[in-house]
Amino acid sequence: MNRLTDIRLHAQQLVAPQFDDPVELIRWMGMVQAQEYGSAKWAVALRLRTLAAAPVEEALREGRILRMHIMRPTWHFIAAEDVRWMLHLSARRIRAANASFAKGNGCGLDEGDYLRCSRLLERILGGGNHLTRQQIAGELERAGMAVDAPRLNRLMMHAETDGVVCSGADRAGKPTYALLAERVPQAVDLPEEEALALLALRYFRSHSPATFDDFVWWSGLPVGQARRGVGALDGELLRESFGGREYLLHESWATCRKAPAHAHLLPAFDEYLIAYKDRSDVLAPEHRARAFNDFGVFRPVLLHGGRIVGQWGRKGTQVGVELFASEKQPSARLLRSAEGRWKLFREGQAFS
Repeated sequence: MNRLTDIRLHAQQLVAPQFDDPVELIRWMGMVQAQEYGSAKWAVALRLRTLAAAPVEEALREGRILRMHIMRPTWHFIAAEDVRWMLHLSARRIRAANASFAKGNGCGLDEGDYLRCSRLLERILGGGNHLTRQQIAGELERAGMAVDAPRLNRLMMHAETDGVVCSGADRAGKPTYALLAERVPQAVDLPEEEALALLALRYFRSHSPATFDDFVWWSGLPVGQARRGVGALDGELLRESFGGREYLLHESWATCRKAPAHAHLLPAFDEYLIAYKDRSDVLAPEHRARAFNDFGVFRPVLLHGGRIVGQWGRKGTQVGVELFASEKQPSARLLRSAEGRWKLFREGQAFS
């Protein structure tokens, strides 16, 4: 373990976590990628002082955490009060990517289709209705809209970026959509410069040490906007070299205690890997293909000593771990503890 990974482990709340409330944790992280719904809940829970599924589920049910296509055009968990200013920063880019994808895949959608869908959604979901994708598809079809899976994906993503819909409360274990105006009426926008500075602050406070390119990747911002956000932090960011490369770190991490011995079963798409453009600080190049591929699929991995040392997966009710031979291995005690925390989370029991 070294200073870089000591800081990242503390900053990312993977050792000595500071938060009990999952909303506070997500606000600290800025956002948490939520490509795989269940895995993302685990990513949040394992960073809390008391590891438990119930607080995460409750915050999602109450709408204090939203799951949205935001910033980079993929699913993220965000604190609900941040939704307006994050949409302000990212909606135009996501809509452009969405339209390009629709055109390239022959979805045949235009602005009239998106507008009609949004108006129908306001009627279908109005009055506090929370419906699954399948239920929404049925309602849209009854209204005369063709909604095969690709078209529905494009329509719903556009409605998200327009601020019409957001995630609702789960129904029978399935995610739903609700109207954003009803779900989070208190959400407010911020002036762009203030929003850029806040996003940069949250990233470097929770992901230090990181490079400017890492921030551009994580945020999805154009370079110019990203530079303005980082520049607004002025003296809050320090420069430090690790392994011959210069990194930025938030001033709160100028000093950092050594991380205790640990092992974590990190979920797929975890922030410890996906939040950086360059992952070579924590993952040996020869193991890259076992952790993620060129198509952007990130697998569940084993974290020990600040490094990725293996991959894991479910085998029925058990955990199967494959260790990377060239990496320092966790003790049997640490591995049992990591597996035990995951099993207790799956069973809905608290573990502190």
